[in-house]
Amino acid sequence: MSDWLYGYIAAFGTPLLFLTTFASCLALPVPSSLMMLAAGAFAASGDLSLLSVVLAALAGAVAGDQAGYWLGTRGGRWIDRATSKGKARAAADRARDMLERRGGVAVFLSRWLASPLGPYVNFAAGATRMDRRRFTLWDVAGEAVWVTIYVGLGWLFGERIDMIETVTGNISGLLAGLVLLAGSFALLRQQLREHRQRQEHASAHGDGRGQKHGRRSGD
Repeated sequence: MSDWLYGYIAAFGTPLLFLTTFASCLALPVPSSLMMLAAGAFAASGDLSLLSVVLAALAGAVAGDQAGYWLGTRGGRWIDRATSKGKARAAADRARDMLERRGGVAVFLSRWLASPLGPYVNFAAGATRMDRRRFTLWDVAGEAVWVTIYVGLGWLFGERIDMIETVTGNISGLLAGLVLLAGSFALLRQQLREHRQRQEHASAHGDGRGQKHGRRSGD
């Protein structure tokens, strides 16, 4: 792990951790997971309080999610620009699909199991006017898992934090890739099903018109 990260945590402590997890939940490119690992390691050495680290990370994440939900309710050009191209568009499409299929469970899973989709689930939940209390309940539960995993790993394996950083990064990337792949497969299957239904509908109407014409010619 870069020395600068340790330096920032040592200098600014839990307020920086709060801001980092907050920003990450708005799809901003900040090293929130690495910050939690580093803060957990500092807590293990006694330089930071473990409770304050957990609370700061959790509070920042939940506040960021609530801000994302609020932005989703407002919509507008910022959301459109943020989710209009490349990986962001694929993530936004997958987030909407997850939310439609799984509801609150999608919010919970996107906090930690499919965390790259988390900000886009926040936007989609706000845009679809998901019940705020339901969103918050699943959100807090999921963020508690996310914070516990990363702060806990930093606290347990502080001396081997570089190895933990690599392993968790690879696992997170793999899980995100699998989620996106599954979403693409589900979307393709849905499109094929709709195409088949349209063909059957058109065929049924075509047969009906043919039968009507046949009766007229017989008369």
